[in-house]
Amino acid sequence: MMFSTAALLTLLASSSAFVPASLPRSQKRALVSTAAASDVTFTSEGAKRQVGNDAFLNKDLMARAQNGPGIKNEESLKIGIIGCGLAGMVAAMDLADAGHQVEMFETRPFVGGKVSSWKDKDGNHIEMGLHVFFGCYYNLFGIMKRTGGFDDKLRIKEHVHTFVNTGGKTGALDFRFPIGAPVSGLQAFARTDQLDIPDKVDNAVRLAISPIVRALVDFDGGMDMVRELDDITFTEWFQQFGGKRGSLDRMWDAIAYALGFLDCDSISARCMLTIFMLFAIRTEASVLRMLDGSPQTGLHDPIIKYLTDRGVKINLSTPVRDLVHEVDANGQPIRIKGIRYGAKEIYKEYDAVIAAVDVPGIKKLLPDNFRKLSFFDNIYNLDTVPIATVQARFDGWVTELNDETRMMDIAGDQSDGRGAGIDNLLYSVDTEFSCFADLALTSPGDYYKEGEGSLIQGVFDERAFGRSNEQLVKDFISQMHDIFPSSRKLNCTWSSVVKLGQSLYREKPGQDRFRPTQATPIPNFFLSGSYTYQDYLDSMEGATRSGLMVADEIIARADGPAGLASMSRQSSSSESKAAKKVPMFFADPVAA
Repeated sequence: MMFSTAALLTLLASSSAFVPASLPRSQKRALVSTAAASDVTFTSEGAKRQVGNDAFLNKDLMARAQNGPGIKNEESLKIGIIGCGLAGMVAAMDLADAGHQVEMFETRPFVGGKVSSWKDKDGNHIEMGLHVFFGCYYNLFGIMKRTGGFDDKLRIKEHVHTFVNTGGKTGALDFRFPIGAPVSGLQAFARTDQLDIPDKVDNAVRLAISPIVRALVDFDGGMDMVRELDDITFTEWFQQFGGKRGSLDRMWDAIAYALGFLDCDSISARCMLTIFMLFAIRTEASVLRMLDGSPQTGLHDPIIKYLTDRGVKINLSTPVRDLVHEVDANGQPIRIKGIRYGAKEIYKEYDAVIAAVDVPGIKKLLPDNFRKLSFFDNIYNLDTVPIATVQARFDGWVTELNDETRMMDIAGDQSDGRGAGIDNLLYSVDTEFSCFADLALTSPGDYYKEGEGSLIQGVFDERAFGRSNEQLVKDFISQMHDIFPSSRKLNCTWSSVVKLGQSLYREKPGQDRFRPTQATPIPNFFLSGSYTYQDYLDSMEGATRSGLMVADEIIARADGPAGLASMSRQSSSSESKAAKKVPMFFADPVAA
């Protein structure tokens, strides 16, 4: 075994010498970029720095997110933000710091978007999805440092990605090593016991001639190769030069489901390789953190305080009904005047409007005539995936595999992660929830209850989404028993199911070209959200990046004779002059 591991490491480490400079011409794909997606360009240098190869490795972005925009505009714009997810709230932070008047509107009774959490009537914290913070989330970490949540709201985990298989057998990608990336990553894949030796050899051969290895000596070249792979699936890419089905079935599928709720046969090769490019280059990229409690407590509450302290108004349970806009002679939109919101469709004007919503939200929000512009029409090519988040509490510690007595022991105070079991994100290829965690251990602040045991949270993908809530809970418990056999002695004491019919945008091949930039053809209308174009995919870091980018762009456009404030004044002046030319008609006076 030692010989095999050494041989695999040697193969991976030395392979950059024979990585092709590019794919064969017959396999080259069109490079997808913001320039290809639209003619809209950024004015802001800050927004430009968030896109492209340099943004992946730029730790300075954390300082930018932490310190804020660093400038105050001469003009104070009235800005409406539709959506109180992470992207919208991050944009509001920067815009408020730059001196603007910001008002936010959210359909739900809570903030957070796809990272939402709330309490039920019994005080249980409920989540949509399972939220993990990778070590390369530089922008999001900067935001959390800015709001004071980074040091005491995040819990770092062991640098191990653990797979739990049927019968309680575990495998791992163990990144703990005296030497950092890329060696720590290479040895993790070479030594993993999740794959048998033939599959490890096949895996090593495929990775040895991948863009990941080229990036070790030529990051730009490797990243350009990755961008060219958006039109094929990860399976197609993996099997082109030696990768076998065993590696996909026993390891890569679980990772693909965790990233985008799709298997390797469906997910874009670009999506998968983008993440593993980061893992290969940065040691900290594959280090995981989880919140000490719920997203509302650990992430959103500090942001809300930051915003309200700066005068940002947040309207919850207030859906936006319409984008009121001007059109040209062809009926195409040219400027947003304001929005109509709430049950009474109250009208309010803004100098700039940000639609910080998800894919189904933007499709619902955009008026029909916006589709006359290909920029907006392309959005309707984006699809989404459904998920169902299941939480189940037990009267013992489910993930404790070695000590049955300890598994049953829930007596006394076992807060702050002192319960038994595995305190980390877990993967499985033998269940329909590919990633899961015991939140009573990983995020005990809000999820541990004295006298109770594990609170297991897992996310079912579209394979199981159509089942009833009751059946999902039964299947969740049954499959949990399959991979943790000793947990059959435990009882489920409480459960919850949250279904989200349209969650992340579907990272299938060919989608990247349809992702819109944050700046749009309408000069005072902007988009934000993790589906918009940035390189961190549909993730919390992607949402944060998009929020910072849209704020930078508005700040850059606010002032000057051609700025957003000047545009609003000119529009108001034109309307006033037009109104004076219209004859005034009055009704006959009513007789007394």
